Amino acid sequence: MKKPKRKQHAEKTAAAETLKPKRAWWPWAAALAGLFVVLEVYGPALSGAFVLDDRYLPFMDPNAAQTALRGWITGLRPLLYFSYWLNFQSSGVEPYAYHVTNVFLHFLGSLAIALVAARLLELSGTTGRVRAVLSTIAGAVFLLHPLQTESVAYVASRSEVLSVLFFFSAFAIFLYRRTESMTFLRSLAIVVLFAAAISTKEHTLTLAALLLLSDYYWRLGGIRRNGVLYGMLTVAGALGAFAVWGVLKSATTVGFHVPGLTPTSYFFTQCRVIWTYVRFFFLPFGQNVDPDVAVSRGLLDHGAIFGLAALIALIAAAWIYRKRWPLAAFGVFIFVLLLAPTSSFIPISDVAAERRLYLPFLGLELVCLEFLRRLKASRVVWAGAAIVAVCSVLTYQRSAVWASPVALWQDAAIKSPRKWRPRFQVAYAFSEAGRCPEAAENFEVASQLAPPGFDLLLDWGLALDCAGKWQDALVKLQQASMLERSAHVQSQIGMVYAKHSKWQEALAALDQAETIDPRFEMTYVYRGKIFQATGNNAAAVGQYRRALALNPYNSVAREALAGVSQ
Repeated sequence: MKKPKRKQHAEKTAAAETLKPKRAWWPWAAALAGLFVVLEVYGPALSGAFVLDDRYLPFMDPNAAQTALRGWITGLRPLLYFSYWLNFQSSGVEPYAYHVTNVFLHFLGSLAIALVAARLLELSGTTGRVRAVLSTIAGAVFLLHPLQTESVAYVASRSEVLSVLFFFSAFAIFLYRRTESMTFLRSLAIVVLFAAAISTKEHTLTLAALLLLSDYYWRLGGIRRNGVLYGMLTVAGALGAFAVWGVLKSATTVGFHVPGLTPTSYFFTQCRVIWTYVRFFFLPFGQNVDPDVAVSRGLLDHGAIFGLAALIALIAAAWIYRKRWPLAAFGVFIFVLLLAPTSSFIPISDVAAERRLYLPFLGLELVCLEFLRRLKASRVVWAGAAIVAVCSVLTYQRSAVWASPVALWQDAAIKSPRKWRPRFQVAYAFSEAGRCPEAAENFEVASQLAPPGFDLLLDWGLALDCAGKWQDALVKLQQASMLERSAHVQSQIGMVYAKHSKWQEALAALDQAETIDPRFEMTYVYRGKIFQATGNNAAAVGQYRRALALNPYNSVAREALAGVSQ
C-alpha cells in the first residue's frame, strides 16, 4: 500500500535532520569551564595589593581623577593605559577589578591560543577528535600553567596579557584564510590588530616575521600572493620601531645605556637564562619574582658557552628534522623568534623575568603537541587531564604567594638572599602592613647587602619612628638628607620632631624644606599641624590654605582646614 505524500515528506524530513551534523556544544562548555577554573585558580591573587611597578602606573597618581583621558593615553602604550583608565573609572584604585580584568584578558588569550593550535595541528596533518582534544589542551595549559602567574597576577604585566591577545588574534585570522591570497579586509583586520598589539607592548613587532615564517614554512602563499598585507605590516612596523628606537637610545632600564650591561654581556647571559625558562615550562618549581642572575661578561662566564651551544644544536635539529617533526620544529623556530626581543642583544636591567615567556609560550606547547598527537585519542585525553590538573594546583599555590606583598617578597628574598631589592621590598611591605619592628630589621639587612641609598634611609627612618625609636629614626633621616637635598626628607624630620613636641626643631626643619622646594605642599600641612597643636589656629589656617593653593586636591590639607575652621 502506498504511503500518503504528507507522511512520505515527514519521513524524508526526519531522515534529513538525522543526517545533519550536530552543533558542537563541547567547545562552549570547555570555554565556560576554563573561565570558572581560572577564576578559582587565581582567586587568592585577585585581592592582592599593587606591587612594584604597579605603584607608578597612572591610576596611582593622586591627581588621576582630574586627568583627562588624553593625559592617560599620550605615550608609547596608549591602549594599555586606556585599559587602566577604564578600570579607574569603574573602580578607582581598588586592586580587585584590575586583577579580574587581567584574568579575563588571559582567558581570552587562551582561546586565541587554542584556535591557533587547532589550525597548526591541521596543517601538520592532525585532524578529527585528536586535533580537537589537543587544541583544547593547548589552550588549557596556556591558561593554567604556573609560569603565567607573574603575567596575570601582576597588574603592570597587563602589557603582556593584552598585547599577546591582540597578537595571537591577528595570527589566527592569518592562519584561517580560505585561499592563499588574502582579501583586503582580512589583511586590514590583521594590520589593525598588529597596531593594537604594538601600542600595548613593543615586543609584538615580531608578528610580521612570524607571519612570513608561517607563510613559507606551511606553504600558505608567500609575499607574492600577500604583498598588500606585508606592505601594510611593514609601514605599521616601521612606525612602531621608530618609536621604540627613541626609547632605546635614552632609557636607563632598557636599551643601550643600562648600567653594567652591554649587548654582548646581555646576550651571553641570555644564553643561560633561556634554558631556565625552558626548565620552568617543563618543571615549574622555584619561581621567583626577582631572581638573582649573575651576568656573563664573556662566553666562558658561568657556562654561557654551553647554553649557546645547546641553543644552536636545538635550532639545527629543528631544521634537520622539520619534515619528520613539523610541529615541533615550527615550535622551536617561533619560540626563538618571539623570545628574541627580550632575550637577545638589547639589554634590560632585569636580565630574567618569568613574564617574558608569555609570548613565546606557544612555541614550547607545539613541541609537546608534536609528541602527544602521535598517541591514541583516549591516551591524549588522560594525559592532557593530568597535565592540566597538576598545573591548576601549582598555579593556585603560586597565586597564593601573589596574594600578599609580604609573602611575595619574603619568597623572593629567600630565593635571592644576596640581592638587595627583594629584601628592601620585604621591609617596605612590612612597613605598609604596620609591622614596623620587622620592617626596621629588614631595612637593616638590606643596608648590609648594598650601600644604603636615599630611599632606603628614608623608609628605614620612618619605620624606626613607627617602631618607637624616634631618635634612631632621626639619624637615618639626617643621613638621607646628606645624600639628597630634598624637601620631602626635611618635612619628615620636622614631622618626627613634632610628634615629640620638639616644636623649635620641627619648625626649623620645615623652614629648610620650604627653602629647598617652596612648592612642596606637605611642608605647609605639617607646619599647620604644629601651629594647630600649639593653639595658633589662625596661622594653621594660613598654612593649610597655602598647601591647597599649590594642590587643591590635597585631601589631608582640606580635611585639616575643615577641622580647624570648626
